[in-house]
Amino acid sequence: MKKIVLVFAILAVSTSGALAKKATKPKATAATAAAATTAAPAAPVMFGQVSAADRELYKRNLRDSGVKK
Repeated sequence: MKKIVLVFAILAVSTSGALAKKATKPKATAATAAAATTAAPAAPVMFGQVSAADRELYKRNLRDSGVKK
């Protein structure tokens, strides 16, 4: 019985800290915003040759899923 209570206490303490931590985004500056808009999106690392049809399908899937450039 003491082991179960101890396990629940440890679990509660460890998860409460993780849940309380607030994710913060770094603030974008003018230089990083300009660099982000002028840079072309990098293609994913793939082995072998990628056809033009595969690349178009990849871009369409990214657009349809809502991924921003």
